[in-house]
Amino acid sequence: MPKGYVIVTEAITDEAGIAAYERKAAPTMIAAGARILAVDSAPTTLEGDWHGTRTVLVEFESVEAAQAWYDSAEYAQAKPLRQAAADCKAVLLTGFEMPGQPSKPGS
Repeated sequence: MPKGYVIVTEAITDEAGIAAYERKAAPTMIAAGARILAVDSAPTTLEGDWHGTRTVLVEFESVEAAQAWYDSAEYAQAKPLRQAAADCKAVLLTGFEMPGQPSKPGS
């Protein structure tokens, strides 16, 4: 089963608000088995325009697990804090394995 990835770009307008969001969201992510793979305030743009002042990449065991976390009642309490503190864009991606590439142990 492919992993699920959530990418969020944030143009942060309220640092204290984002800190409050992080405190509220972290337990929901831990409970959902999420792994934060990257948090970058200065990603290198290779092509086009990039949104925001921070980009976050989060990995879940599956797309379904990521969607369940995003739609959960617990995360619903944290989400408005982020939305009030930043102009955000978020996407859910399905993981991909290159054909012919050996699988990693435990995948």
